[in-house]
Amino acid sequence: MVKEGRVDLEALEMRIRSSMLNIGSVMLEELLNADGGGYQGGSHPCEMGHEFEFMGYRDKKVLTVLGEVKVKRAYYYDRRCAVGFCPKDRMLDIERNSFSPGVRRIMARVGAYRPFGLGQEDIREMAGIRVTDKEIERVSRRLGEQAEEFLKKEDDGMLPDNVIPIKSASTMYISMDGTGVPVIKAEVADRRGKGEHGEAKTREAKLGCIFTQTQVNEEGRPVRDDDSTSYTGAIETAEEFGKRMYAEAQRRGMNRAKTICVIGDGAPWIWNIADEHFYGAVQIVDLYHAREHYWNVAKAVFGDSKRKLDAWTEKRCKDLDAGKVGKVIGAIRRLSPSTEYGKEICQKEAGYFEKNKKRMRYADFRKRGFFVGSGVLEAGCRTVIGQRLKQSGMHWSVRGANSIIALRCCLLSNRWEDFWEYRACA
Repeated sequence: MVKEGRVDLEALEMRIRSSMLNIGSVMLEELLNADGGGYQGGSHPCEMGHEFEFMGYRDKKVLTVLGEVKVKRAYYYDRRCAVGFCPKDRMLDIERNSFSPGVRRIMARVGAYRPFGLGQEDIREMAGIRVTDKEIERVSRRLGEQAEEFLKKEDDGMLPDNVIPIKSASTMYISMDGTGVPVIKAEVADRRGKGEHGEAKTREAKLGCIFTQTQVNEEGRPVRDDDSTSYTGAIETAEEFGKRMYAEAQRRGMNRAKTICVIGDGAPWIWNIADEHFYGAVQIVDLYHAREHYWNVAKAVFGDSKRKLDAWTEKRCKDLDAGKVGKVIGAIRRLSPSTEYGKEICQKEAGYFEKNKKRMRYADFRKRGFFVGSGVLEAGCRTVIGQRLKQSGMHWSVRGANSIIALRCCLLSNRWEDFWEYRACA
């Protein structure tokens, strides 16, 4: 710890930390075994109406944040059901695993942010705890399922204490989108996709975010309320997702909002959810997605002429920003594409603008101080799903992906502590 007359601070602090952890693990073991093993009499009731008989004491090694400890537990056995039971395991939350709640919390948090293989290195380096990537995966998935259970129960309960109040003058934004998550072959059997031979390689994860706005800046542009964004999502049907979004909006205090705005990219399932669950809300097609559609036309028709492409799209940009969707539609229909592909694109995109005309009144929306883009959700798709579930070489089961999505939604919606309080009281 002394190199050439200098103190090696890093080696010194790591040595002291190791010593303190060893001392802490000894103290923790003494505290956990101070009850003599958690003896609860000669028998313990079984849920099936039988009785567990006391059979003696059994030790269990448990990895804690302070190190490994040995826990003494009274063991009971139900002869009719042929199962054993240690009441102390349930009390300490160590049933069917050898990791303490504190270690599992670390594993789940790391597993939610990092690939499992890299996560084990992070935990060893930062916490001095040695676990395998498979152990991190199992714990993360199990806790992810519990996080999803917590989110659903909280949404289903909708007690007044669970509602996050917002000011009566607030505008609440409900934004939805879908993004592909790479999955194992078994999850895409009999599904058509965009692969070379029409095979599917991904499943769509639907993500929603809710945030509020109470003011505009000096230029009249909307300002999102600080810390007002929450996320929810899963790989599931649009019908299931619609119920999920409605429950989250209720939890956020939707009924207290002065105005509700639904922002999406124009996908039919989004507007079906808006019509069913958020009837009367202002529907807005994300401006930046809308621009992509006249660009599709420009590239199909003027692909070889940058000058014509730039001139045509510049005019469409001005028309769209002004909410003059009729002019955009007219400009598309006046084109004379030289290819069948160009004709198909023009017809398709003219129909897109026609169908979403009322959702593209951007001048009016801006005048009312509304957001017209889904930048918050776009960032959310990258942050909640893309950064963790779409890395090179990853292939998920739907169940595994949904577990990680639930954990990340809890973390990024600032509900992590709420989840752990729920676990402690469950």
